[in-house]
Amino acid sequence: MREATKRHYLMCRPTHFEVTYAINAWMNPDKPVDADLALAQWERVRDLYLGLGHEVSYIEPVEGLADMVFSANGATVVDDKVLIARFRHQERAPEADAYRAWFQDHGHTEVHVPVHVNEGEGDFAPAGRRILAGAGFRSEPGAHEELREFFGLPVVGLTLVDPLYYHLDTALCVLDDDLVMYYPAAFCEESRAVLRELYPDAILATREDAEAFGLNAVSDGRNVVLTETATHLMDELRSRGFVPHGVDMSELLKAGGAVKCITQEIRHR
Repeated sequence: MREATKRHYLMCRPTHFEVTYAINAWMNPDKPVDADLALAQWERVRDLYLGLGHEVSYIEPVEGLADMVFSANGATVVDDKVLIARFRHQERAPEADAYRAWFQDHGHTEVHVPVHVNEGEGDFAPAGRRILAGAGFRSEPGAHEELREFFGLPVVGLTLVDPLYYHLDTALCVLDDDLVMYYPAAFCEESRAVLRELYPDAILATREDAEAFGLNAVSDGRNVVLTETATHLMDELRSRGFVPHGVDMSELLKAGGAVKCITQEIRHR
């Protein structure tokens, strides 16, 4: 029987969400966004977390920062230590200051502003007492050493090779300390070998799962919230003793984000 552990999430209401530029392969400014539906989809995820007994905190959305709803990218938090993001694209760069201010205003005393480009939990996935770290499209490899030095934890570098899966959290999800699910084709051969060695029992996603953003999911060790169209992954999760919760993310997917992207986890000591 798998056990859920209470989590603390930081979310940002999609008040200003829209797609007016393209900084990943999923974004198309010519494709209209239904703002009301985007809000309803965000609220559905938020309500699921609350219903599962998790704590949710909120950062105030900033006008003009359309992607700030994707709070996972704002920072990485382990043991109450906060590594702020440094965004690659100028459209998102001001988000870093908003997230830094939020953490400092909420009692976090160990907050580090990085030198190297990193996009928070978009590319950094704590897994037990190690951190899986993506690079290839957004976060720089140099950020991995910065991550290791700041948190004092081993870092496993993974190289992404498919621009559809531009962040690690589009290609891999940590389910518990010892298990992940991932899409092999998103990684270079060396990284696939590393993942096979570290996680021989991993759930392997199909192309359809990955294209549905099923790996952009959030797990509390038992419950897994993911896009409802990733039906193969949901079947696999059930067979491993997890409880999947499928949700509609159609509007947020227009910006290349889903469940994990809108969920920053605050990991306490």
